[in-house]
Amino acid sequence: MLSCIQNSWVVLRARTFAACGIASLLATSAIAGEPDADFKALMEEVWDYSLSRSPTFATSIGVRDFDDDLGDPSLDAYDEATKANSDFLGRLEAINRSGLSADQTLNYDLLRLSLLNRAEDAEHPGKFLYISNRNGPHTFLARLPTSLPFFTKADYESYVARLNDAPAFVAAAISRLQAGVDAGWTQACVPMAGYGKSIRFHLVDNVSDSVFFRPFEKKPTTISDRDWRNLRAAGEKAIEAAVIPAIRAFADFYDGAYAPSCRQDAGVSALPGGEDYYAHRARFYTTTSMTPDEIHSLGLSEVKRIRAEMEKIINAVEFEGDFEAFQEYLRTNEKFYAKSPEELLEKNAWAAKRADGQLTNLFTRLPRMPYTIKEIPADVAESTTTAYYSRPAGDGSRPGVYWVNTSKLETRPIYEIEALTLHEAVPGHHFQIALMQELDLPDFRKYAGQTAFIEGWGLYAEQLGLDIGFYQDPYSNFGRLSYEMWRACRLVVDTGIHAMGWTREQAIGFMAANTALSEHNVTAEVDRYISNPGQALAYKIGQLKFSELRGRAQKALGAKFDLRRFHDEALKDGAVPLSVLEAKMDAWIDAERDTR
Repeated sequence: MLSCIQNSWVVLRARTFAACGIASLLATSAIAGEPDADFKALMEEVWDYSLSRSPTFATSIGVRDFDDDLGDPSLDAYDEATKANSDFLGRLEAINRSGLSADQTLNYDLLRLSLLNRAEDAEHPGKFLYISNRNGPHTFLARLPTSLPFFTKADYESYVARLNDAPAFVAAAISRLQAGVDAGWTQACVPMAGYGKSIRFHLVDNVSDSVFFRPFEKKPTTISDRDWRNLRAAGEKAIEAAVIPAIRAFADFYDGAYAPSCRQDAGVSALPGGEDYYAHRARFYTTTSMTPDEIHSLGLSEVKRIRAEMEKIINAVEFEGDFEAFQEYLRTNEKFYAKSPEELLEKNAWAAKRADGQLTNLFTRLPRMPYTIKEIPADVAESTTTAYYSRPAGDGSRPGVYWVNTSKLETRPIYEIEALTLHEAVPGHHFQIALMQELDLPDFRKYAGQTAFIEGWGLYAEQLGLDIGFYQDPYSNFGRLSYEMWRACRLVVDTGIHAMGWTREQAIGFMAANTALSEHNVTAEVDRYISNPGQALAYKIGQLKFSELRGRAQKALGAKFDLRRFHDEALKDGAVPLSVLEAKMDAWIDAERDTR
């Protein structure tokens, strides 16, 4: 799973290119000619505005124009951005699209679709769901020490300025959440259990114990001793006088006003306008026009198919018992679990290094940016997923990070490590995202968040282990299938909760009956789906498209098929909607058939 910058206007997703009439864009020829200067100027203006709305993200990719700012999560700012989006869309549609080159035509259509998505999103009340059980203003602030650069005096000065801005930032977030309470749009109660604890985690007695103080623990060689003393003192004061009081205010608001107003129903469709909102989210995250009913049916079909493959492994290891007994065996046998956080990290690192060595068997072009492995922070570890990934800095100042959850070791089985590492690190998220940031693309595409493509690639990357010598142990291969089953269950459970009236207990029961995930992980996952409607649909929908296209290419090209060239082509334009991916891969298949 890709970890995203919260409240970021830079994150660009798509519904469906079929609805916009450009699914066959890459299979046809655009009118040749120089790109229209008006379009290039507008594209840059939209990008600059996006960065101004997400200033910490701007800093993380090397744009230092907004270094003293945290951004504005208020509804007034949201409404202002919606108005600006409408203006950008009108100006874009006034440009003569037929006068653009083929590359700029694709940029035009992707930008237009992004603006259309934002416009549709603004029509729904989802803006009130500003927090989830894993995110909020406190987690946004707490990630600053790991997401910002700390090399120069100016870096630290801008960090201190942002710390001092925390009270205004949190107050704006509280105002937005209070509006959600007033409108009846809040998160469900049960998944938010423990959320108040995650806020108060940051209310420390000693400033030096705060996560916000970590950048001041070691002096960079580029800063003089005198400046360093002044910066540390300013940081201590900002944490004590601004950050901690702001987080305390948020904790008091959450415990006193928000939590008592949370909704009892798990599904968002129980809220006013919730059914239409969820249908929008399904299109938004899958980049298709599939309905929740269609997605639900597809999920049930995939569950049945994968279950049959899992049964074959159970028979192969000669386990005496049924599927449920085998699941219990995997969940309770100590041999499948690490004894310490260090052991778990070492096993993940070993899998990652083995995968690094196989990349040339899957691609001819590799990204330059490295990645590292870190523990998920303790304040959110127990309520979040098994692992996630965060992208490298666009200016090369920070590597990608494969975050591993070392809490509750009895719920983190070793047999899942290979699939997990291939998904989050290489050839999955790090490979695809780091490579995308190095492509010659407009910035809004380099940092795009087409979830179905990105997460679909991550899940497809898990099965690439079969091509490069992973999953030799039958239990590890069962872990791979369990992870695929987990994503298939998401199609059933997410739509079940938000479109079909399923209870939380029904969803947990379905996941527990069909995967080898621990009870803790099943519960954490279901709570994630409840608090972030639709996002979980992207993974399996995207993976099925990648697998379908690979099968189509292999059948059409036979002995001419080159897996490395197939992957190069799939990734060379960055993350695009699935219909664009399909159109361009069909064009590639035709070209390969004719030339090789």
